[in-house]
Amino acid sequence: MKRIVLSLALIAATTLPAAAGKLVGVEMADTTTVGEHELALNGMALRKKLFIKVYVAGLYLPSQQSDGAKVLATDGARKTVMHFIFAVGQDKVCGGWDEGLEANTPNASGALKKDFETLCSWMEDAEKGDRFEFAYLPGTGTEVSVKGKSKGTIPGKAFADALFASWIGEHPGPGEGFKDDLLGN
Repeated sequence: MKRIVLSLALIAATTLPAAAGKLVGVEMADTTTVGEHELALNGMALRKKLFIKVYVAGLYLPSQQSDGAKVLATDGARKTVMHFIFAVGQDKVCGGWDEGLEANTPNASGALKKDFETLCSWMEDAEKGDRFEFAYLPGTGTEVSVKGKSKGTIPGKAFADALFASWIGEHPGPGEGFKDDLLGN
């Protein structure tokens, strides 16, 4: 009897649609669309600075992936959503991008550094509840949306890789635990 119940539970778990992700009261949809690509929520992570909960991030990919290097090596659609749970100034957000670029792309080209300057110019002060979204579409680039408004698209996979490496690269700014959570490890 226990085997039957366990088997039915396993079947239900693999055939029912996944529920939206929820972490520290922040809910994210289980799927999103980038271009014509449907992406699934791969993982969610909490960014903490000292003892302050700063934001919850969600990583969306075409299929479940637990290896950040493979995600970055693949030229596939991807998206990260940052949902702020603590107010953060534009300068702090930009400082995070600068640190992420330096730590994960130490020999960044002048063009890539310029792309990060553009990204920083699009940032705004973040208040509790604000969302920043970064959606990479191969052949198009990374569309940046701040507080529900599209700021523009930065072309090229090199920029997307450097940006996403800030979260899932070899030296993620928010830490290894954060990276592991986004990658579902």
